[in-house]
Amino acid sequence: MEVRLVEPRVENPVVSISLPTDERLREACNGIDPGGFHIRHPPAPHLLSSFITPDDQLFQTIHMGAAVVDTSKWLLLIDGLVKRPFTLTLPQLLRLPQTTITAFHECYGSPIKPPTDAVWRIGNVQWTGVRLSHLLNMASPLPEARYVWSEGLDKGTFHGITSDCYQKDLPLEKALRPEVLVAFELNGQPLSKERGGPVRLVVPGWFGTNMTKWLCRLSLQDWRASGPYTTIFYNELDPTDRAGKRKRPVWSVETNSMIVRPSPEAVLRGPDLTIEGWAWSEEPVTQVLLGTDHKASWVEAEVMPREDFSWQKWRIGLTLSPGDYTLMSRAKSASGVQQPLSGRRNHVHSLKIKVVEDVPGGS
Repeated sequence: MEVRLVEPRVENPVVSISLPTDERLREACNGIDPGGFHIRHPPAPHLLSSFITPDDQLFQTIHMGAAVVDTSKWLLLIDGLVKRPFTLTLPQLLRLPQTTITAFHECYGSPIKPPTDAVWRIGNVQWTGVRLSHLLNMASPLPEARYVWSEGLDKGTFHGITSDCYQKDLPLEKALRPEVLVAFELNGQPLSKERGGPVRLVVPGWFGTNMTKWLCRLSLQDWRASGPYTTIFYNELDPTDRAGKRKRPVWSVETNSMIVRPSPEAVLRGPDLTIEGWAWSEEPVTQVLLGTDHKASWVEAEVMPREDFSWQKWRIGLTLSPGDYTLMSRAKSASGVQQPLSGRRNHVHSLKIKVVEDVPGGS
């Protein structure tokens, strides 16, 4: 698909066309603390009950250590295949038109393991920032530009591979979509160091690996970025390739769902029960089916509309006689893509419950 930009008609007196060297860009990084790989797992699915996930319940994944950024020295450089390269300071960025997007945020999982284990690193948050498309219009990409490379101020070693920055890329078609932000707030608060502050890229509908933290550079190019996080890590075998050979980048989020009520191993007073959960995908989820055993006897739940790129609440009432049950949720997206039963990182979520006739004080 050919993407065309409309030439901006307004002047942007806040920007600077004095382009910094790489050394000048990286003067804003006062160090890496803590260094090395870090992960903070989210709570179990049944504890992710609120529509907006608080920061302290949202997973954290840091590959090479967290950059300590001096905001007074921070610059964002937009360059490459553009007519008007420029830089922004943080105060200049904050004066540009701002947008808030509600979006699920999901970690793909380990890039060094097969994508078969469900990790449930998921939350739903509100990002505030400047639309990437606004900045690209200011720079005016050349016709041959096809990708937007993003670079962070972090550096170090991950899984034996050393890099002087975390570098990713976006196809220009996705970069121009209105949901993609250069963000500086999470849930109404400035981004912390651990969240990639002061500024990070946010790409709703795509996995978190594409959302470069401690952002310092956006460069338009006609080929994919060559750093290890695009060439070595975060590529997977395309499950739609019957030959099992073709690889694809880890970009868009696959259809997924999970059960948040009841909790695993719950003992519930029957016969009438309410089952609830979340469903999400790059595109809206239109159906969630609930199975009550491994014989795949599925019933359809009610699915709430999506807000921006948020996860979607689903709910179903069931009448179950006393006994032991395995509940399973299975979502389907607007284009008909359904969660696999097994073999993929987004396979159906399941949990066991017991239904009894009467449990005093039971739910």
